[in-house]
Amino acid sequence: MQITVSGKQVELSDALRTRVSNALDTIAGKYFDHALEAHVTFGRARSFFTCDINVHAGPGLMLRGEGEAADANAAFDDAAEHIAKRLRRYRRRVNDHARDAASRERPQAARQYTLRQEEDEDAAAPGTATPAEVTAATYATVVAEAPTEIVILTVSDAVMRMDLADQPVLMFRNSANGELNVVYRRSDGHVGWIDPSAAG
Repeated sequence: MQITVSGKQVELSDALRTRVSNALDTIAGKYFDHALEAHVTFGRARSFFTCDINVHAGPGLMLRGEGEAADANAAFDDAAEHIAKRLRRYRRRVNDHARDAASRERPQAARQYTLRQEEDEDAAAPGTATPAEVTAATYATVVAEAPTEIVILTVSDAVMRMDLADQPVLMFRNSANGELNVVYRRSDGHVGWIDPSAAG
């Protein structure tokens, strides 16, 4: 597995880089036949170290873990434990996913955008404009754009992927009916599911 370890305003020792590589190789060896790559980023937030781990575990399968602690080693341990905990929960299904990936239909290509909220006081007021105009005025600047995929999944597999990647929302094509569906993490901690085909 290719592992990239970097720091944002943090000096990283060779010992820490070696420790991170060995720990991620161990996790990958335990849960996957072969993970593709991992990116580990250390930073500082107030008086704490932060660690963000992103693992590309296989075709279309991403995992994410975040940690925060008083030192970089403990922050990494926290983030790695988040990933290991999610993997333990989904271990059998992750292995099944890896074996079935080659036989699945290719996912639909899409683009993902991140919009920045504008702080313009002259933007249209909600009472004088349509919702689309308010949204266009409020979030007018694209700050990030990336290719993404809309994969064909069961609802339970979509929830698993959303959990593993630590994302708040995931759009997918429902394998039961071919429709675009969305699963998302609700504010109460439960998972919401939107299925337009059930509206009829």
